[in-house]
Order: sequence, then C-alpha cells, then structure tokens
Amino acid sequence: MRFFRMQGLFLVLGFVLVGFALTGCSQKPKTGPEKVRWDRVMCERCIMVVSDHNYSAQVRGGPVGKKTKVYFFDDLGCAVLWLDVQPWLDDPRTEIWVTDHSDGTWLDAEKCYFSKGHITPMDFELGAQTNADSGTLNYQQAQQHIRTREQQAH
Repeated sequence: MRFFRMQGLFLVLGFVLVGFALTGCSQKPKTGPEKVRWDRVMCERCIMVVSDHNYSAQVRGGPVGKKTKVYFFDDLGCAVLWLDVQPWLDDPRTEIWVTDHSDGTWLDAEKCYFSKGHITPMDFELGAQTNADSGTLNYQQAQQHIRTREQQAH
C-alpha cells in the first residue's frame, strides 16, 4: 500500500513539474511599462530616486538573445542619453515609456508629443502628452532637444 502512495506522489509531482515547464515556455515576452516602486527605485543614469509621477520614463530592452528588462529613469532626458550608449538601442524589442505630464499615465514615447518649458527632475524641460499642440515636439525632435541641452551643459 505504501508503495502505491509513493508512486502516486511521484506522479503528482511529475504533473506539477511538467505544468511549470509548459507555462514557462509558453509565456509571451513582456511588453509595456511596469509598475514603479516610487521613491524606492533609482534612475539608471543619474542614480536619483524616481519620484516624480509626471516626468518619469522607462525603457524595456536588453541584449539580443536575452529576455528584456525594464530600466527606470527620473526624466526622459536620462532615458534618452542612457539608451544612446546601449548596444541594443535599435533592437525592435526596445520600448520607451514616459508619463503624461498632466495625469501620470504611461505613454509610448514614440507615439506621443512633448511640450517644452516644464520643470523636470533633470531640467530637460519636456512634458509628454497625447495630443500635438503648437510647438510640441515628436519623439525624434525631443531626442535632439535633449542632446542639445546636454551639450550646452558641458
């Protein structure tokens, strides 16, 4: 009788292990922004605490052939400058997310617009928004604005 109980236990354990293996293999790669642990996570570039809900950024990416990882930033400027030196910058899996300056919702940086004149954590002055207004920048223009401000600062 004891033999059958042990055999049954091993059978159940085998099913559990196979279940874990199958769910691990069938998961799609993660995309999109992750929840931020405000005031607890550090900016990858400047090492400041990420605390401003309206001017933060995230980059999801990583080396080719490896799982993507999310990197947090206190300002879009830090994300752009940090990403510029990553060898996987142009990997199609790379995503850039920014918070809307008016309500803190996450926006795809490549599909939103940026207005100038905001007080941001690292003084790059850009606030993300969903709609284009007079004078707003697209993502490529925002990148150039950030690089120019960085050059002027040095």
